[in-house]
Amino acid sequence: MEKRDIMVIGGGPAGYMAAIRASQLGGKVTLVEEKNLGGICVNRGCIPTKFLLHTVEIYQSIKDAGQYGISVAGTNLDLSKMQAGKNKVISTLISGVEGLLRRNNVEVISGRAKLAQPKQVKIDSGQGKKQTIQAEKVVIATGSKPIVLPIPGADSPDIMDAEGMLSLDRLPKSLVMVGGGVIGVEMATILAKLGCKVSIVEMMPHILPTQDAEVVAVLDEALREDGIEIYCGAQVTGIKDTKGGKLVTFSDSNKVEKKLEAEAAAVCVGYRPNIEGLGLDECGIAIERGCIQVSERMRTSVPDIYAAGDVVGGIMLAHVSFAEGRVAAENVMGKDCQIDYQAVPQCIFTLPEVASVGLTEEEAVARGYKLGVGRFPFVASGMAKILGELRGLVKIITDQDYGQILGVHIVGPRATSLIPEAALAMKLEARAEDIIATMHAHPTLSEAVWEAALDVTGEAIHFHSWKH
Repeated sequence: MEKRDIMVIGGGPAGYMAAIRASQLGGKVTLVEEKNLGGICVNRGCIPTKFLLHTVEIYQSIKDAGQYGISVAGTNLDLSKMQAGKNKVISTLISGVEGLLRRNNVEVISGRAKLAQPKQVKIDSGQGKKQTIQAEKVVIATGSKPIVLPIPGADSPDIMDAEGMLSLDRLPKSLVMVGGGVIGVEMATILAKLGCKVSIVEMMPHILPTQDAEVVAVLDEALREDGIEIYCGAQVTGIKDTKGGKLVTFSDSNKVEKKLEAEAAAVCVGYRPNIEGLGLDECGIAIERGCIQVSERMRTSVPDIYAAGDVVGGIMLAHVSFAEGRVAAENVMGKDCQIDYQAVPQCIFTLPEVASVGLTEEEAVARGYKLGVGRFPFVASGMAKILGELRGLVKIITDQDYGQILGVHIVGPRATSLIPEAALAMKLEARAEDIIATMHAHPTLSEAVWEAALDVTGEAIHFHSWKH
């Protein structure tokens, strides 16, 4: 039987991060991946959605070019070329991951892996090719897969999920999007900007239910301005075929039955950990609510077996998976490292963008904090005026007693590029005064963060605070 120091099952963000880091620390590492390296992020998630969102942003910029004195005639969207461009980026990044693993001396095996015993991994590479590897330690990083709603018609093969929408070869004239979370609003933004009439049906009281309500209200208004219909507090009861496409039935917030007919329907309600067929039960690995249970060191209930990424549940974001994979690898190699979820940035690539870190105002109030809140609207930002996107604001939430920043929430242009400053501030337990004391370049969008910090005490310069 072949032997290795470390076996990593899964080649997504958590898996390839763990493999590379363990190899850097001197481990002999083998990584097993059933499909393409890069996981959902590279192949069917982060990268392709952001490519399409950037495409529609360019498309919108061309439409708005007149305000800058630029005349553009005959603008057309070629969907097949757009998809080809997306696929080229994906292919390039997969090759990049392959190269990184190779240069770090990580052995890669294509196949499906299963734990036969706690330290024994069976690999089926297809066409009768099987092998078993004995490992000193194992890292499970098998990611997640789309949730299928248990409602009539939701499992029909022509109901799209996020992955299906990323590969459209024809744009539907209309679509009902079941789910108003991150995936739902991002895909709705793409389709609406391309000319599809989109309706979002969300079960919770507002779209993006984990985000700050004030910030979500701004995005909600912006999406409606862009022609997207939004129904919240809605419980979908069924999806049926019609002559025109699909009929989605739901009860609204007042328990009144409503129906929406469209050419197509999609269900985007999130992902669940991919734990089936891994031999977890046979090895005694603890599972709770469909997730592998791990400690803050990413250890499972079985000695020398670790898990990281979406398969452990929690915050299912690629950058969280990277962090968890690194922590798992360092502990595998004898270091003592703990995961820290204190300052996890969340980014939503709608137009305008949404980004946040830390507590929402609602969460902070529920925890009993006495709050200091500062806001600065992008309508008062010189750079936002230049970019032609005035919708949105920066919101900073602080503990009024000690001044520590509890959360930062941004909706507006380039929000996802502004949030790292806030994440670093929270990681360092900074106060609003520390942001104020830091010079912010002019003219930039980052000045809005500085002004919001000033507004915590009503001292904003370029906007008359409501506190006065």
